[in-house]
Amino acid sequence: MDQSAIAQFEVTIRKALGVLAAEEAATVEDRKPVELDQQSVGRLSRMDAMQVQAMAAAQSRRRAAERRRLQAALDRIADGSFGECTECGEDIAPKRLELDPGQTRCIDCASG
Repeated sequence: MDQSAIAQFEVTIRKALGVLAAEEAATVEDRKPVELDQQSVGRLSRMDAMQVQAMAAAQSRRRAAERRRLQAALDRIADGSFGECTECGEDIAPKRLELDPGQTRCIDCASG
């Protein structure tokens, strides 16, 4: 893979990391503990708030996992192994990387 393609992947990855960071910052309030004061909030409203909190926490965990995958891709760019399958060492198809630059395996190894 040529350096200009790798540079474009790096830009794409950094943009994706920025989006994830913005999403994480936007949901801080949703992840805060739910107030249990029965005078200010009814039981069903508390249950709804707890469900929102649980969903926001799950989304936060998924974003953290995606950040780790994308950061690992940046690390592979830095060490020169980006685009190489971690199992067989063959090149990962550029189209596959365009869909998900965090891919670590070629289609054959991922399918097998």
